[in-house]
Amino acid sequence: MAEPKRIVLQDGTVRYRTVVDAGRDESGRRIQITITKDTKKELLAERGRILHQRSAGTLIAPSKITLGEWLDQWLEYKRRDVEETTIRTYRLALIHVHESLGSVRLQELSEDQIQDFIDALVVGGRRKGGTPGTRLAVSTVEGILTRLREALGRAVVRRLIPVSPAQYVRVALVDKKIDKRERQRPRPWTVAEVQQFIKGIEEDRLYAPLLLSLLGLRPAEVCGQRWRDIDLQLATLEMANTRTMLGNGTVLEKDAKTAAGERTLPLPSKALEALKRFRAQQARERLAAGEGYTDTGYVVVDELGMPRNTRQLREHAYKAMEAAGLRKVRLYDARHSCLTYLAVNGVPDVVLAAWAGHTNATFTKLKYVHPGVEDLRSAADAWDNFHSGDPGRV
Repeated sequence: MAEPKRIVLQDGTVRYRTVVDAGRDESGRRIQITITKDTKKELLAERGRILHQRSAGTLIAPSKITLGEWLDQWLEYKRRDVEETTIRTYRLALIHVHESLGSVRLQELSEDQIQDFIDALVVGGRRKGGTPGTRLAVSTVEGILTRLREALGRAVVRRLIPVSPAQYVRVALVDKKIDKRERQRPRPWTVAEVQQFIKGIEEDRLYAPLLLSLLGLRPAEVCGQRWRDIDLQLATLEMANTRTMLGNGTVLEKDAKTAAGERTLPLPSKALEALKRFRAQQARERLAAGEGYTDTGYVVVDELGMPRNTRQLREHAYKAMEAAGLRKVRLYDARHSCLTYLAVNGVPDVVLAAWAGHTNATFTKLKYVHPGVEDLRSAADAWDNFHSGDPGRV
């Protein structure tokens, strides 16, 4: 190993400098670290520290990569594990991080910088194109922080930084309370509202697909449903294909999001009869259209056989809700109502999760089961029985 080089500056100051081989980067190029110290003893100590850390596999080589550059690399890495729709969601979640902290060098990023960023985002954050003055929900900010933590955790694994500066960053409790108090969240439909909607759409052309939405299926699952995946004799429906949206214009067709999402469900009699009628109606529409009809094989199609996407199904549902005199909710929120109904009516957790297409029943209950006051009525009845002093009443 070469001896340290003695350097005399113009003002007569003496410094010592050497170059240490720190291994190779991902592309195979050598990494060299230049050390400059006031004394030879300090320089040798620093060189020893670097060589020891290199030998132990803990060396963090100096890097000029910025946080924004690393986030872009991380998103490319994540493509190995998640769907394109998820990558788009991640990219949107990190827009604010890019704008506020993207130019900061990754190795200079501090916990205080991230905490200040999160605090400012809660107070005044706004999505591009959103309504001026509209604050991001705390849940949205927490989602942004989760993605940032994950990206920085990966940077630790790649030995770009020693520890994640986002590890202990949190949204302040007071901000959570303010958000909960001030933000109006749409309530899922009650059982009575779901039943009113079902009654109101009985003559709707898309009655059968809308009914599938009210069985707890995701809108992308409804739009991706194909007739070959439905057995009208055995009354079963196989979830093997989805048609989701990238943005508001591009349709992405793919298989189920997870292995649990690929499931076969028994069809309730009402949904089965609706599908049979819809199948027969499509046969009549095919005859009427002649060569103008395209047999795409999908269930949710227009009068000429062309498939409808989730945006079109959503807009159709909104019009039906208005016609039925109901408040507007997302079809996805109707999924919450249906799963809550199953849960409070005694469907076992494992069955509930399997129906929803989840691997974990705890997740299903946490995210989708929201008992309302009417759902709790049975508990009030139980208290009445208890207070009556009649042990025979249950």
